[in-house]
Amino acid sequence: MSDNKDWGPPESEGSISEKLLKKSKESPLVPVGLGGCLVVTAYGIYRLKARGPLKMSLHLIHTRVAAQACAVGAIMLGAVYTMYCDYIKRTAHDAEEK
Repeated sequence: MSDNKDWGPPESEGSISEKLLKKSKESPLVPVGLGGCLVVTAYGIYRLKARGPLKMSLHLIHTRVAAQACAVGAIMLGAVYTMYCDYIKRTAHDAEEK
């Protein structure tokens, strides 16, 4: 058999917080989406007692949909910002140079 020990996953580059900081520098809307999901989830847990006659499953579905909406909203904002930077800003900059 081979004595090669490289069959496992590559060594991590650092702790989870270092990876999150690196990712937030590359894409600043990632923490916004994560924060929105956490806020909506925390609010859903807080409102769990005061949900009234609403069934538990329905309350959890509403909370999940709201958290997903925050994540999708952050993705959409990132896409719109990228399109703005790539097309509108660049086109205006190219027109000024001519």
